[in-house]
Amino acid sequence: MLVAGVDVGSTQTKAVIMDGSPRVLGRALVDTGARVDRAAQAAFESAASDAHVAEAEVDFVIGTGYGRYRVEFGDDQVTEISCHARGASFLFPGTSSVLDVGGQDTKAIRVGEEGQVLDFCMNDKCSAGTGRFLGAASQALELPLGELGKLALTARRPVRMTTTCTVFAESEILGWLALGRKVEDVLMGVHVAIASRSISLLRRVGIEPEITFTGGVARNEAMVNLIEQLTESPVNVSEESHFCGAIGAALHALDRVVAGGTAGAGADAVGAGGDAAS
Repeated sequence: MLVAGVDVGSTQTKAVIMDGSPRVLGRALVDTGARVDRAAQAAFESAASDAHVAEAEVDFVIGTGYGRYRVEFGDDQVTEISCHARGASFLFPGTSSVLDVGGQDTKAIRVGEEGQVLDFCMNDKCSAGTGRFLGAASQALELPLGELGKLALTARRPVRMTTTCTVFAESEILGWLALGRKVEDVLMGVHVAIASRSISLLRRVGIEPEITFTGGVARNEAMVNLIEQLTESPVNVSEESHFCGAIGAALHALDRVVAGGTAGAGADAVGAGGDAAS
């Protein structure tokens, strides 16, 4: 029994292949770009190759993320809210709260014992306080995105950012540098702004341990450190955290196979987890 989950995000597309154990056999991550359908296909093909299986051997494929309806080879779609909740509970069975900071939005999810969505909140109106904000900082400072967190942790006098708006981020960052503030202090200010906004979303659904941090920003050490400080609680982060949505989608696919491949179940998942784009 083989299933797949394809998580089409605004900046990156992730795919995993799982067996009936369930166990992740293969994974892949590609840049989404302008052709969402091609990104989904490329990620699926790469994940199948990584798992050393033929694409035709995969029994059921579920798409998730903002581009889930462009997973044209998929058998069903499930909202990313439901998939991140399910994936987080798979990685960390004690999960009660999930924080997902992606490229375009941030989601806070309260999760039940079986990985079901109890409540959620997201900033789907704009990309303020998301990975895009870090991307703007990366461009303004001409630094690789992967180095921002490590450099921010060396800050001694973090600046106070007055905006979390991605549109105005670059001008404010450059303004602080013009005043002679150190790069690391400016970067930590950026991280604090994102973390504070993320925590406000978590508070709306109720912060309950265990907290699991998912999405691409979960790989940023400074963000993990700040979330732990602000919640006064350890935060679960896995090497698989970036694939959490795809893992959740694959688990939903496994449910469909076990239930006999029932169509239309994804509509119920959308209703339970919300239908906002990520």
